[in-house]
Amino acid sequence: MELQIIQNKIFEVRGLRVIIDFHLAELYQVETRALKQAVRRNIERFPEDFMFVLTNQEAIELINIGVSQSVIPSGYNIGASKIFAFTEQGVAMLSSVLRSKIAIEINISIMRAFVALRQYALGYADLSQRLESFMLETNMQFNEVYQALTELASVRELEDKPRKRVGYLQDEEEQ
Repeated sequence: MELQIIQNKIFEVRGLRVIIDFHLAELYQVETRALKQAVRRNIERFPEDFMFVLTNQEAIELINIGVSQSVIPSGYNIGASKIFAFTEQGVAMLSSVLRSKIAIEINISIMRAFVALRQYALGYADLSQRLESFMLETNMQFNEVYQALTELASVRELEDKPRKRVGYLQDEEEQ
């Protein structure tokens, strides 16, 4: 499965990257109800840092994300069924709960998507740090150039004697 499709289904909630239950059900090609039922039967495998239930406010915030991308289907009744959010570890744990061939293949793709996002974030942080270091170094160099120019200007102001002309000089008689 294309990583970009999966990455578009990963959102940040409570400072964690998660995939919502019905997106996982869609990827695994099972009903959301069946996925939730499998999780509830094995709830001891899903501690709070693997899977948590979204609050109504969190669900509404996800509904309001983006114009062209529908995170939660329109008409989804938030009060009827709580929405499960699965972290990377929770998705990995789903592979032990959902044992179909499709679930295994999709799980591998999802793990790769999480890793790609993490590598992208680390690369961005490294690039940001390098850029900040470069800017600091560049500012210091500009400061040194400015100081040198200021010193040269102050030395020149101290020299008031006329300068000797350089170049070809004609005698005044010839003119």
